[in-house]
Amino acid sequence: MWPLIARTGCSLLTAGAFLAILEPAAAARIEPIDAAEVGRSIYRDGVTSLGAPIRASRDGRTTVQGAAVACVNCHRRSGLGAVEGRTKTPPIAGAYLFRSSTSRATASDLPYVEAVRADRAAYTEATLARAIRDGIDADGRKLSYLMPRFELGDDDMSRLIGYLRQLDPKHAPGVQPVDLHLATVIAPDADPVQRKGMMSVLEQFFAERNVRQRAPSPQLVTSARNNYSQMMFRPARHWHLHVWELSGPTPTWRTQLERNLAAQPVFAVVSGLGGASWSPVQEFCEHAALPCLFPNVAAIPEESARSHYSLYFTRGVNLEADLLVKRLVDQPGDTRAAKVVLQVYRAESAGQAGAEDLARKLSAKGVTVRRRVLPAGTTTGGAGLSFDGGEVASADALVLWLPPADLAALQALPPESTSIYVSGLLGGLERAPVSAAWRSRVRLTYPVDLPERRQVRVDFALGWFRAERIELVAPQIQVDTYLACSLLSETLNHMSDAMVRDYLMERLEDTIEHRIMTGYYPRLALGPGQRYASKGGYMVRLREAPGAGVVAEGEWMVP
Repeated sequence: MWPLIARTGCSLLTAGAFLAILEPAAAARIEPIDAAEVGRSIYRDGVTSLGAPIRASRDGRTTVQGAAVACVNCHRRSGLGAVEGRTKTPPIAGAYLFRSSTSRATASDLPYVEAVRADRAAYTEATLARAIRDGIDADGRKLSYLMPRFELGDDDMSRLIGYLRQLDPKHAPGVQPVDLHLATVIAPDADPVQRKGMMSVLEQFFAERNVRQRAPSPQLVTSARNNYSQMMFRPARHWHLHVWELSGPTPTWRTQLERNLAAQPVFAVVSGLGGASWSPVQEFCEHAALPCLFPNVAAIPEESARSHYSLYFTRGVNLEADLLVKRLVDQPGDTRAAKVVLQVYRAESAGQAGAEDLARKLSAKGVTVRRRVLPAGTTTGGAGLSFDGGEVASADALVLWLPPADLAALQALPPESTSIYVSGLLGGLERAPVSAAWRSRVRLTYPVDLPERRQVRVDFALGWFRAERIELVAPQIQVDTYLACSLLSETLNHMSDAMVRDYLMERLEDTIEHRIMTGYYPRLALGPGQRYASKGGYMVRLREAPGAGVVAEGEWMVP
């Protein structure tokens, strides 16, 4: 099927293509081709066994090649298809292709998926090859013009069909007939107050869902031409929450996570709480093909944009860094653009990740970036933080990547000529404990919706907290955790009984933008390959009275 959004592909000339032009004696030393890997490369990357881009055309006219025509663009990584508007891309996992859809006996053990066709004969390898090359289905009917006609040799066709056969629609680890196992991960340096808030929401959400979920519905007997409808009924499963508390230095986390997963396989990781680093957790989830859904993390790993199994609500401090770049140097015609910026943060903190990202981006634009690094793992206490000396006299802007305790200890102000910016995400958003002397000077990065605009969406979760007697100790963390659990629950309902991890990721991508109650965020959306559901933010100033909220300086920005 023609891809609606082309993915980036791999090189059109790989080592295999290079070696193919060597003399026969050299070619004979090449390792045997891994048929499964070739099939995967054809399906996901649009690359043949020789490293050349696959070519395909539509109705014999437009020719597209490589990643732009890879099967995964439309049939998705799971092979379970997709629905976009009125267009349905059917599942092409082998279990669906090689079974007739017109007989109850052959279809009743397959999980229901929305795009399944219920009116065709089973494919054979020959008729499937014909469908891929010529666009003729198992019954001899012409396929939609949206389905490309691929130029594939016999060997590559065999490897692709072999790959389709091994796409398994059966349940993933952690899924049992009446039980669903899920985990959450907590970093050792996570804030204890935030941990308390997150866990109170997770535990109560799981408990309430297990009480109110329905008993399994009886299967519906229907006509032979539509027997897949009997699989639409979702069995009720008891949710089990496994808390993976990490300890020690980051190099040991991978082993701890592997041990936890081996002891109790889980279907997905939901929510979670990070500190200065989350990279080992994301790397583990990628390696284990384990969905990690919307953890509460400020320091998002740099490689997250290229991940598949990790989703985040925002890019955290990296998004704030981009908002600051737009404010400090990217305003068209702004003669006040910063030339020297001083950043302040604690070592080994999420603030350090934000400061380092901003320093790279500002340095690339010719801005001089200086820093004051506070000791890790301590608080300022009564000593306070002063900025009245020569350290900031020549700085055009002061950027504070500090937690609330440090913001509350700010003392002497910088010179009037120095603009002051604070990480809203780290400082507590509109609750940032900035003293009266600093409030009129401070500007906050604000990667969420304004309080008056998000009120109804946030009140939905807050009302649930009140009803369940959950103490509000970390508002954004708790609302985000509730939102993550709700998104998972709703997505599993739409999946019926097709409990496949890749399908979970795909359904989230497809349905998240239709959610009305989006908590702190004005809108959530995930295109194929996108890992951040909310993509912008504001620059705001604090109102004069503490707790009175903020005022936006400009419109919502998407860097």
